[in-house]
Amino acid sequence: MTVATSPFLILGIGVDDMFVMIACWQQTNVHDRVEDRLAHTYKEAAISITITTLTDVLAFYIGVMTPFGSVQSFCLFTGTAVLFCYIYNITFFGAMLALNGQREDSNKHWLTCMKIPEECPPERSRGYGICCVGGAYDKNTNTEEVQPINYFFKKYYGPFLMKKYTKLFVVFLYALYLCVSIYGCYNMQEGIDLKNLASDDSYVVGYYTHEDEYFSEYGPNVMVVVKKTLTYWEESKRSTLKKCLNDFKTLTYVDPELFTSWLDAYSTYLGKLPLDLNNKTIFMENLPTFLEQVPVFKQDLNFTNREIHASRFFIQTVNITSAVQEKNMLSELRLTAKNCPVPLLVYHPAFIFYDQYAVIVTNTIQNILVATAVMLVIALLLIPNPLCSLWVTFAIASVIVGVAGFMAFWHVSLDSVSMINLVICIGFSVDFSAHISYAFVSSTKSTLDEKAIDALYSLGYPIVQGAVSTILGVAVLALAESYIFRTFFKIMFLVISFGLLHGIVFIPVFLTFFGICSR
Repeated sequence: MTVATSPFLILGIGVDDMFVMIACWQQTNVHDRVEDRLAHTYKEAAISITITTLTDVLAFYIGVMTPFGSVQSFCLFTGTAVLFCYIYNITFFGAMLALNGQREDSNKHWLTCMKIPEECPPERSRGYGICCVGGAYDKNTNTEEVQPINYFFKKYYGPFLMKKYTKLFVVFLYALYLCVSIYGCYNMQEGIDLKNLASDDSYVVGYYTHEDEYFSEYGPNVMVVVKKTLTYWEESKRSTLKKCLNDFKTLTYVDPELFTSWLDAYSTYLGKLPLDLNNKTIFMENLPTFLEQVPVFKQDLNFTNREIHASRFFIQTVNITSAVQEKNMLSELRLTAKNCPVPLLVYHPAFIFYDQYAVIVTNTIQNILVATAVMLVIALLLIPNPLCSLWVTFAIASVIVGVAGFMAFWHVSLDSVSMINLVICIGFSVDFSAHISYAFVSSTKSTLDEKAIDALYSLGYPIVQGAVSTILGVAVLALAESYIFRTFFKIMFLVISFGLLHGIVFIPVFLTFFGICSR
C-alpha cells in the first residue's frame, strides 16, 4: 500500500526535470544547428538535473537501511523509478527536443508539421503569426521570446528581492520560520493509531474508536509464554516461575488483580480433591480432566504425549494512553522476562507496532544524517564553488526541520508511514536549492545581486512549474480514504512548499551574503 503512492510522486519528479530542460532549450539560438542547441541545453541542464536525481535516488536507497520492511520496499521501488525517470529525461526527452528542433529548422508547422511560408502576411494578428511559424522568437537575441513570468523574475521580483530592506525582511521571515518549526519539533507525537492502517469506511475504524472511548483504561492483555518444557510439578521450579510472574505484577502498567494463570487454577483444583501437586504422575494424569472441566485454559498449554511443551499466562496492562507509554510498557515487560531464570517470552499482536516506537526516532535521525552527508558530497563534486555548495546542505537541514515541525501542527505523528515521507523530504529538499545554487555559481554576471537575479531569471519559472506540477500530481491523494495516502500528501505538500520557499526566497538572498559565492 505504501508503494502505491510512488506513481503520483514520479509524475511530479519527471515533469520537474523536463521543465528545466525546456527552459534551457528556450535560451538557445534558434538559428544554430540542432546539434549545437541540444549541446547547449545539456550543458546548462544536465548537471543541474543530475545533482537533483543523484540526491533523490541516494536518499531513497539510504532509506533501505531502516529496519521497517514497508519503508525498505517504498525506497527501493521509488529510488529505482526516479533513476529510470532520469534516464528517460536525458535520452528520450532529449531526442524529442532534437526532433522538435529539426521541425523548427525546416520551418514546419508546430501541429501539422507541414511546410509553412518564410514570412507571415504583415496584416495578420500575432496569434496567427505564432501558429504560422510555429513559435515566436526575439529578433535581437535569436532566442525564443521571454515568457512573461521569466520577465517578471528578471525585471520585478529579482531586483525587489535584492533590495537591502527586502533582504532584512527575508532574514526576519526565516528566523520566524525556524522558531515555529523548532517549536513544532518539540511537540511532535510518536506512534501510529492502529485504526489509521485501515480504510476510513472499514469496521476496524469503528472498533478502535469504541475501544478508545469505552475501554481506554485497559491496555493490551499480554501473554507471558514459557517457551520450553518445564517440570511444573517440582516445587522449586514452580517457585521460580511464580517469583517471575509476581515481578510482572509489580510493574507500573500492570493490574495484579487481573492476572490469569492456568497453573494457579490447576493447583486449586488438585487441592480440592485433595491430591499431591508435587507428584509427576498425579500432575500429568489429572491435567486432561482439568482442561475438560475448565476449557478456557485449553489453548494456554501445548500439552501432547503427556508432556507440556509450552504454556502461557496473561497479564492485563492498564492506563496506557500514548505511544511513549506503550514503548515504556514494552521495554519493562521484555526486561522483566529477560531477567527471569525461566525462558519467557512476552507477546501481544500489537507489539509489532510498538516495536517501531523504540527505533523510529533513532532510525529517522540516522537516515537524515547519512543522507545529508551524501548530499553534501554530491554538491561538493558537482557545484563549482565548494563554499556555495554548503548552502545546499543548509537548505536540506532547514527544510527537514520545517517539515518535521509543521507535521505536528497538521496532526501527523512520527511513525513508519511518515518516516517514509521524511526520507523523501531529504531528496526533494535539495532540488530547488541545488538548481538555484548551480545557476548562481554558473552565472557570468559581475556582482552577487546580479548573479542572484540571473539565476532567478533562468530557473525561477521552471522551479515554480516543477513545484506546482508535483503538488498537483499528489493533490488527488488529499481526498483518499486512507491515512497512508493522506499523510503522503500532507508531507509532500510541506516538502515542496518549503523547498520552493527556500529556492526562490531564502537561498537567493543567502547566497549574496559574505561574498563566499562570488567566484
